[in-house]
Parts: sequence; structure tokens; C-alpha cells
Amino acid sequence: MQRLLVTGGAGFIGSNFVHHVVGSTDAHVTVLDKLTYAGNRASLADLPSDRVELVEGDIADAALVDELFADVDAVVHYAAESHNDNSLHDPSPFLHSNIIGTYTLLEAARRHDRRFHHISTDEVYGDLELDDSNRFTETTPYNPSSPYSATKAGSDLLVRAWVRSFGVRATISNCSNNYGPYQHVEKFIPRQITNILRGIRPKLYGAGRNVRDWIHAEDHSSAVLAILERGRIGETYLIGADGEKDNRTVVEMILTRMGLPADAYDHVTDRAGHDLRYAIDSTKLREELGWRPRYADFEAGLAATIDWYRDNEEWWAPAKDATESFYASKGQ
Repeated sequence: MQRLLVTGGAGFIGSNFVHHVVGSTDAHVTVLDKLTYAGNRASLADLPSDRVELVEGDIADAALVDELFADVDAVVHYAAESHNDNSLHDPSPFLHSNIIGTYTLLEAARRHDRRFHHISTDEVYGDLELDDSNRFTETTPYNPSSPYSATKAGSDLLVRAWVRSFGVRATISNCSNNYGPYQHVEKFIPRQITNILRGIRPKLYGAGRNVRDWIHAEDHSSAVLAILERGRIGETYLIGADGEKDNRTVVEMILTRMGLPADAYDHVTDRAGHDLRYAIDSTKLREELGWRPRYADFEAGLAATIDWYRDNEEWWAPAKDATESFYASKGQ
């Protein structure tokens, strides 16, 4: 697989994957990205132009997608509308990108017989109780709770149907919450870091008891590449790094790491339908493919992430004011 197409490769998780591929293989990467507010050319700017090509376009544009599929060996599908708060405000873009876009890509994979890997989320499984010792597995029933997670669940089911009905050579991965470089400042961890860098008190939804299973984007990338290269066609793999932390703990870790009192944050109105707990069991991925996370220590990964945002204000500053203005209008 020397020629890869990466959809959404100018977004947060996609751009980290492109960096990982360039650094660990000799493959050429074509990035297809609509360059909405969540996509950023600057996230790919330091990569060699003879290895990475950026095409601006919509994954639901069938003619463009067909043209690009003709020239690649495999496709990794990251492109998605992904922010829960935005899906509650306006669900329609989530239907367009996550359902129609995925359908368009699958039809191209079917026509061209291309290897296809679909990136999904643990949010399709709904949530777990805070005192539940169980974790999500590949057989956990789907129970999405927001327009975002519902459309991602729908896209997963489309992939499974195209594998069974049409023989598309596809795999799926469902990953826990990512953090790391190039993440938009609307997201939880970079919002808190950049607030502190701007002298603004961090914001915590409700009591901050909601638990997320954090994984560094570099570890997500290495797992996806392992699945693309060695995963069994038709299989789903869960990606996680055993990084369960409640939101309050994460905020307090960030504050402490940045030299401020651990309680120097404000509580704001909780998100509607806010899931309680996510937790991933990645046993299948680890045992079948031998994958292990580099950032098994969440605190070390968080420290590296704080350093990146401190050193790259020119990357995140243009979006910061508009993001905080939007949250302020909602009392968050």
C-alpha cells in the first residue's frame, strides 16, 4: 500500500495519522479534506510536498471521490463532523458528512476494489455507569445518545453492510477520546490549555464527574496503521490506552502542570445528554496485531500536549476568540 488516500487528513486525528505515515513508511499520501473550520492546512505545512498532496473537496462529491480512488491502493476514512455540542445545535451537517459521505466513499471502494479502513468512535456504544466495572468491546450493542454518535453508528453499519453485501475489503476501528497536537480549541483538553495560556479560567461541565478513556493521537495513528496493514477484513477493532480519567481530574492535572492552583476553574452548565463514562477494552487489537501504546502514561502525554500548545500559539490563536464567543453565548 504505497499510495494512501486519507479523508479528513487536515483535521486533528487525520493530520496526526498523516504525520505518522510519513514518519514511519515511504508511502505517498493524498489528503481529501473539505477544510471546514475543523480542517487546517497549517497542520500539514511542515510535511514534504513530494510525499503529501492536499486536495480540497467534499467526501460526498462522487465525481471527485471516484477520481481520487482510481490512483490509490487504500483509503483511511477519518473525515467526519465530530463535535457533540455542534451536533446538538445543528444535526444536518452530521448527516451529510457522516452518512452520505461514507456511503459515497464505500461506493467508490466497491467500484475500484480498494482496501478501506473506517475510523469511528466509542460514542456509538452510548455510555457506562460510573460505578460499572465493564468496558466496551467489539460486541457491545450500539446505543448512541447524540446526533453525532448516531450518525457515526449509522456509518459503521453502512461499512458492515458493504462488506457483507458487496465484498468491500473494509475494517472498522472505534477509538476512545483522543488528545494531542493539532486539536481544535473547541475540544475539552486544548480548550483548557489555551484558556490558561490566555489568562482565562478553565471551564468544567457540571460537576466534572464524566469519565473519558484518553488516548494520545500518536497511539491512535500507530493502531490504525497496524489494522490497515494486518487487520482481518470485515473485523472491528477497539483502540484504547487504558486512560480513564474524569473531567475534573484532567482539568486539575492541566492546572497543576501549568503552575496554577488545582481548583482555579469555573463550573458551567452541563451539556444536554452528556454521556457518563466511556471505557475501551482493546484486548483484541493487542493480542491479534501486537499493538501497544507509546503514551501508556496519560500524565506524560498530557505534558507533551501542553508543551505543544504553548509552543504553537500561531496555529491555535486564529480560532480561539470565535470559539470562546460561541461558548459564552451558551453560558459555557
